[in-house]
Amino acid sequence: MVLCIRVPKHMAETARKRLISSGMLNTAAKIRVDEDSVLIPILSETFGDYDVIDADLEPTEHRETDYRNIADVPEDLKELLPNSYDVIGDIAVVKFSDELVPYAKAVGDALLKTSSSLRAVMMDLGVKGELRVRDIELIAGNGPSETTHKEFGVTMIADPAKAYFNPRLSTERMRMASLVEDGETIIDMFAGVAPFPLVIAKHSNPSVIYAIDMNEDAVELMHRNIKMNKASNIIPLHGDASMVIKDLPSADRIIMNLPQIADSFLSVALTKLKNGGTVHMHKIMERSSSEETITKMVSDMKEKGHGIRIARTAELKTYSPTMSVYVIDIVKLDPISNSDERSTEHYHSSSRKSK
Repeated sequence: MVLCIRVPKHMAETARKRLISSGMLNTAAKIRVDEDSVLIPILSETFGDYDVIDADLEPTEHRETDYRNIADVPEDLKELLPNSYDVIGDIAVVKFSDELVPYAKAVGDALLKTSSSLRAVMMDLGVKGELRVRDIELIAGNGPSETTHKEFGVTMIADPAKAYFNPRLSTERMRMASLVEDGETIIDMFAGVAPFPLVIAKHSNPSVIYAIDMNEDAVELMHRNIKMNKASNIIPLHGDASMVIKDLPSADRIIMNLPQIADSFLSVALTKLKNGGTVHMHKIMERSSSEETITKMVSDMKEKGHGIRIARTAELKTYSPTMSVYVIDIVKLDPISNSDERSTEHYHSSSRKSK
């Protein structure tokens, strides 16, 4: 039996809010409708002028929210359970250490039990092939790897088994959109399913965004996303970005989200960037030597005839115990003021969640 107050139906919501604000609502029991009244469990012997009675109320179901507390794995392996994982639409993509691979299904089942928004859990087996798409395996739940992902008012179709997609870059995509000025020409050299162009098109007013990818599956998904979001100023292009970009007009802004090798395309990108324009390049660097790496990059570009200024660097996420993925905002200098001057303005985000 649970102590509760009997409240007329039309007054129940007001009474419930008063109980919450005063800390007197008993959340261990469920509220029950009883004919024309509502029985609300309380933590005190009286509350206002309401009648207080004992009633048989159902206990509130407690839903565990941390999958690690219920995952059926040996105790000595629980410390190896991933602290973070990618959620793309209604699927989770999880990397496991070798020791945990035999228990992957148990982990997947635990994730489904603790997250009602998930339909399926996939195990990340690493990247494969020249296009560096993920090799993933369904370990819990059901359905395909294709899913619908939403961020900042944009709905996009993604399939991590066919095309690269990083849900953890949503804040970076919105940051970039906030920098775009009206009428800009933008090139995304490694666009994937076009998350950067889609968010930019939604929240700013560029003249045109050229979205390039050499992965046919990514371009097909890109077409679907452009149509779904009615983003008529995004032009999808299939091919090698280093070749395709040569036939495009000069850009105010170029996006280079290919952290493993993006810097090898930097010289090509700069030839298509207007003076004063910005390249947003993602690059994996050793944290202990990131400053030296960037200094060398500036020097290498100068040798190739490109004057650049590093306007900003920010650590986006952890890549390994010693390395992180950074975004580097690179401004192309006017030839008249060409120098290897570097901005002293460097920022390092605290987002270091994945390994």
